[in-house]
Amino acid sequence: MSIETQPIEQSGINTVRVLAADAVQKANSGHPGMPMGAAPMGHVLWAHSMNYNPASPKWPNRDRFILSAGHGCLLQYIYLYLTGYNLTLEDLKNFRQLHSKTPGHPEFGLADGIEITTGPLGQGFAEGVGFAIAQKHLAARFNKPGFEIFNYHIYAICSDGDLMEGVTAEAASLAGHLQLGNMIYLHDDNHISIEGNTDLAFNEDIAKRFEAYGWHVQVVEDGNDIEAIKNAVHNAKHETRRPSLIKVRTEIAYGSPNKVNTAGAHGSPLGADEVKRVKEFLGFDPQKSFDVPAEVLSYYNEVGKRGAQIEQKWDELYASYKQQFPGLAAEYELMRSRKLPDGWKDKLPIFKAGGDKIATRKASGKTLNAIASSLPSLIGGSADLSPSTDTYLEEYESFTAENPSGRNFHFGIREHAMGAALNGIALSEGMIPYGATFLIFSEYMRPPIRLASIMKTRSIFIFTHDSIGLGEDGTTHQPVEQLISLRSIPNLVVLRPADANETAQAWRVAIEQNDGPVALVLSRQGLPVIDQEKYTPATELEKGAYILSEAAADPQLILIATGSEVPLIMQAQAKLQDEGIAARVVSMPSWELFEKQDAAYKEKVFPKNIRKRLAVEAGSTLGWHKYVTDEGDIIGMTTFGESAPAEDLFKLFGFTVENVVKRAKALIS
Repeated sequence: MSIETQPIEQSGINTVRVLAADAVQKANSGHPGMPMGAAPMGHVLWAHSMNYNPASPKWPNRDRFILSAGHGCLLQYIYLYLTGYNLTLEDLKNFRQLHSKTPGHPEFGLADGIEITTGPLGQGFAEGVGFAIAQKHLAARFNKPGFEIFNYHIYAICSDGDLMEGVTAEAASLAGHLQLGNMIYLHDDNHISIEGNTDLAFNEDIAKRFEAYGWHVQVVEDGNDIEAIKNAVHNAKHETRRPSLIKVRTEIAYGSPNKVNTAGAHGSPLGADEVKRVKEFLGFDPQKSFDVPAEVLSYYNEVGKRGAQIEQKWDELYASYKQQFPGLAAEYELMRSRKLPDGWKDKLPIFKAGGDKIATRKASGKTLNAIASSLPSLIGGSADLSPSTDTYLEEYESFTAENPSGRNFHFGIREHAMGAALNGIALSEGMIPYGATFLIFSEYMRPPIRLASIMKTRSIFIFTHDSIGLGEDGTTHQPVEQLISLRSIPNLVVLRPADANETAQAWRVAIEQNDGPVALVLSRQGLPVIDQEKYTPATELEKGAYILSEAAADPQLILIATGSEVPLIMQAQAKLQDEGIAARVVSMPSWELFEKQDAAYKEKVFPKNIRKRLAVEAGSTLGWHKYVTDEGDIIGMTTFGESAPAEDLFKLFGFTVENVVKRAKALIS
């Protein structure tokens, strides 16, 4: 490849390459090839194309950058350092070290300029769709003629590996359908993956594939031709009806005489001798490490400072906007503050006992619609399941290409992309997004749920049809191991409410949760509404577990359950009482919230002197042993269920009053 550009720009690009080689070599770990090959793309974005301000990294109308090829994170770290963000040369030297701000993949919250956590290939690509949806929604809600408050773009660099992952296909299809013309993705087309040339497993025509998705596609044949890259980005900015993919043919580890275009340069240090050869080839002193020419640092620092002027113009525009549209400005500022409107909790419904049974998914839908008008930041939808998950906001329109102000999202049958998009939305100006599917399909969403938990985003994942109670669909749709699987994820709060009122309170907890995602797990079948006057009010759900119904005398044992099994153990408590056996009923909708309580409260609910405990849950028994102790017992699922009406299944697998009573009596006999 030939390189023809301004000397200072070329020097800057080569500095990035040398720093990447040095950092990986010092860490003896990492991926030098991608940042070395993609350095010209990074230069175009940070020096010419993107609007950002290192001195004010969170200003609202900044462009968002996502490194979907997260293994090449040094590319992002180095440009953040050079342009004046809060990364230093010392941080680059500490690449991949303990407590470093420069871990092996970009992590949100560790350094300014890292907009979102990436790493698992395809996730960044799909998260960017969420960012783009959010920008379109904000623009539709708040922009006015002459006041384009939100017109930022979403930039990403993605790899061949990203484009192989299935989530990318889901996300690209959704982006094309929604005509997200604010997306500009650059494909680092270096033809190399870990096993060798991508021809081993990947030979599709990417350009035609993305054109079929409805994307605007351009091809840059020479990844070192920064003028061609600049022109392509310029063209993409002017394409407003289609997301853009720019295929840039690069050479992995460019500048390495012996490792260029080899799989060995993908995920391993180049070696000390080869790093010296890189420096000689690129005109650097081979005896110096982490050498940053003063003129290069000065050049990029000045580039970074330009953002302050751009932000100042935006601030002036917003000040005028605030004068002319004070109501909208107040709504936006409240949203961005992540605070909740006064009085919103007053809209939470209270369900009366004694009437018809109501499925918790139905109660969730009623709650959503009751609070929606008070929470304009609450937006979401489902993976083509809103009639089943009850997640449609009845008073609001759908988000479409023609109407991005809508609050109902139709993600299509794309659970994986939905989860990733929720994370992008959740990191956009205080929005609270939710997405719904059946609990069994949480498996398709595991990577974005895990990333949400790592980032502690405000994503709400709604999972209905939560047990064998969904009945006739059979083993393929009956979740058994999903509850314990979700509970095993750090920072994720799992809530499985027992009735309609616990469901309303579960929504209160989910909305107020500001330091991590929430999974709401809801029933298909109708459940009786527990009497709020006779028993402990559902507001106690916020503690994770609470004494719902106390024994008539000193309790001999404790019955514990979640969700649809709570009414079951309440009936069993009454039967046991008739036989002179005193049992306490504990509703335990959230293990995670309970574990946050102090020791005194835990002792109150589960006294050490009451060792006889029976847990009942229509899911895997794994994990319950912590709460039932070695003298307790568990009624749960050890198989995948059967295809039959719910009533028959609950009887078959022992979720009956008679079996609960029998097992309880066995404990105390």
